[in-house]
Amino acid sequence: MKPDIVVDVRWLMPPEPMEKVLEALDRRAPGQKVRMMIHREPFPLYSILNQMGLAYKTQLQPDGCFEILIFDPPEQT
Repeated sequence: MKPDIVVDVRWLMPPEPMEKVLEALDRRAPGQKVRMMIHREPFPLYSILNQMGLAYKTQLQPDGCFEILIFDPPEQT
């Protein structure tokens, strides 16, 4: 499995964070995860990820930034 694509967009001004994470999602290999680091919670991104059929986990980091792990959802049986 390929390593996660890390997209560090902390302190960038909109719309650059959204553009960079969507670009990373376009270039990822099947099953590859994207790990986004951002200084505020990207609420608009969540609905886009849902529309794309992707899953995500958001974690608040000790420095006050957010890490969003974006991945293919597990297959349902």
